Amino acid sequence: MNEVIIGITALFILLLLFLTGIELGFAMAIVGFLGFGILKGFSSAFNLVAVDLFDVFTTYGFTVIPLFVLMGQIAFNAGIARRLYDSAYKFIGHIPGGLAMATVAGATAFKAICGSSPATAATFASVAVPEMDRYGYAKKLSTGIVASVGTLGILIPPSVTLILFGIITEQSIARLFMAGIFPGLLTAFFFVVVIYGWCKINPSIGPKGERSTWGERLKSLPEVLLVVVIFLVLVGGLMKGFFTPTEAGSVGTMAVLILSIAKKDIALKGYLKSLLESLRTACMVLTLIAGSTILGHFLAVTKIPILTADWVAGLPVNRYVIMIIISLIYQLGGSFIDDLAFMILATPIFYPAAIKLGFDPLWFAMLIGLTVMIGVVIPPVASNVFVVKNITKVPLGVIYSGVYPFLVSLIVVTILLFIFPGMATLLPNLLMK
Repeated sequence: MNEVIIGITALFILLLLFLTGIELGFAMAIVGFLGFGILKGFSSAFNLVAVDLFDVFTTYGFTVIPLFVLMGQIAFNAGIARRLYDSAYKFIGHIPGGLAMATVAGATAFKAICGSSPATAATFASVAVPEMDRYGYAKKLSTGIVASVGTLGILIPPSVTLILFGIITEQSIARLFMAGIFPGLLTAFFFVVVIYGWCKINPSIGPKGERSTWGERLKSLPEVLLVVVIFLVLVGGLMKGFFTPTEAGSVGTMAVLILSIAKKDIALKGYLKSLLESLRTACMVLTLIAGSTILGHFLAVTKIPILTADWVAGLPVNRYVIMIIISLIYQLGGSFIDDLAFMILATPIFYPAAIKLGFDPLWFAMLIGLTVMIGVVIPPVASNVFVVKNITKVPLGVIYSGVYPFLVSLIVVTILLFIFPGMATLLPNLLMK
């Protein structure tokens, strides 16, 4: 049987396995093993699985994942997000929609030390929604913005999504972090614009909060400054080559831990909980990487990535139209399985096509990041929405109605990325010669 036909059949079987609910990493490993065995013999397939599993779970570079996740978990359990939110509220909570804007500001700052999108959504679902309820905010605004701000963690460093993209494509994680800053902050800005416009049209949806004194505002700033310092140390150290991404994760984790202990914000129980959650997340991600590595080696034998790149590059349409089609494929795939898992699966196939079309790897990474951001808040597999729903007990329909206005921001930023590719490349090229 033709290698390509075997590869396509295997991918179809993989989609069927996804629908059964089997763990995604295991599904990819099983299909990769069987496909490689059919093409090259099962003795070679057993050897492939052994080597790939050993390589993934013993690669020093992959330790960056649990370290950044642990940093975010410690910050979450130490209540840092709550204090960042309180500080933002003291400055802008008194204007219409101010509490929702404070949620955007607090979440943006929290992303500087947390690389998980669902963790951010969970944090502010617990912190911000009750406060907005107290001031009479509409549920669709409060839950919609909380689900949406979680997406900022996909672009604003330290981002687990960008780390995985860097590992898969062998790109500099430091440069990817730098590339994500401007699009991430621009998205946060447009979130605020949407809130302001929405509350101007319908003031009852986001009533004013209490006005804080300047003394109260200034008193809340040290907490923000500490987070900014940690962020600057991490990004600056990576940028200047003082330490590797893994070392940056170690430095950041230790800094957040020392800060939390010094302020007596975290006890042994909270630290152990952070370790457990980080271990669970890291094992899930590493299993995905291991499964995708096995599958990737099988696909390489079938030559599907090369043939796909050649076919896509040869389409008689504008190359930007091709990129839109690829983005839609990511969205379609994310409708059946988790968007992060589909990114791990699809990127080795479409990344060569993007490079062959002449696109900058950083630009392509930001495009895929924005695509994943949209995917985690639109049905049917909307992980952030489900997180908010589980915490707030608000019906999914209400949350989705609140998310849709913020999708406009993500679409606008994506369009701007097409018009101004320098959004992704300016900072890395300027600051990391």
